[in-house]
Amino acid sequence: MEDDFKHLVRISRKDVDGNKTIEQALTEIKGVGISLSTTMCRTLDLDSEAQIGYIADEDVLKIEEILENPQKFNIPNWMLNRREDYETGENIHLIESDLDMTLRDDLNRMKKTRSYKGRRHEAGLPVRGQRTKSTFRNSSSVGVKRS
Repeated sequence: MEDDFKHLVRISRKDVDGNKTIEQALTEIKGVGISLSTTMCRTLDLDSEAQIGYIADEDVLKIEEILENPQKFNIPNWMLNRREDYETGENIHLIESDLDMTLRDDLNRMKKTRSYKGRRHEAGLPVRGQRTKSTFRNSSSVGVKRS
């Protein structure tokens, strides 16, 4: 059994620690949370408490396939991190660098169109309507300056 153990398992361009449980190890992949990880384990009939170092290569390929196209495996749309994409209008799930690039593109689009959210991002101010009189003082010069 020791021969089958892998200390590092490569899943979707990410090396995960083989000592962690499958559920925990999948959450190391950017864009995969605990609920999606649990759902993936249930979909593939994997023991979520087993160490990922003992997982078979076929199961790793199945996990990667779910990450590529979760709708094919009946993962609900509310678990996807990119519902009704701005460019395509489809429900997709992004991971790792694709998620980073899409987020950066979204922020740049908001800044370019000079939307309210884009201007707040440019100024380094809170975007979602939080109060600024007494908070967010480190990053900007809002409120009373103490000497």
